[in-house]
Amino acid sequence: QVQLVESGGGWVRPGESLRLSCLSSRNAFNINTMGWYRQAPGKQRELVATITGIYTTNYADSAKGRFAISRDNTKNTVSLQMNSLKPEDTAVYYCNAKIGYPPLDYWGQGTQVTVSS
Repeated sequence: QVQLVESGGGWVRPGESLRLSCLSSRNAFNINTMGWYRQAPGKQRELVATITGIYTTNYADSAKGRFAISRDNTKNTVSLQMNSLKPEDTAVYYCNAKIGYPPLDYWGQGTQVTVSS
């Protein structure tokens, strides 16, 4: 079993920044891909950004140019730096880890991000 614990959510005004972090109970060197997804009220969960074990990144169009994903395998963490936040970024953000082959998905409990004036 793998536990993922997110932190760093909160309330900010439009244009401000937040940094989310996720700590894995599993050695990150053994995790294929780590990433962030989000789910707004009434909407399906959607990809925000992912990063592979060789640090290849992938971003949703809505995140490109504003968000940056990173991982530190020595600390078993994945982080998401979110800049120039918009009200439409308001959602619960979930940490995800894909482990093994075929990969199994593991999820954190989610952290709320609210962007409003």
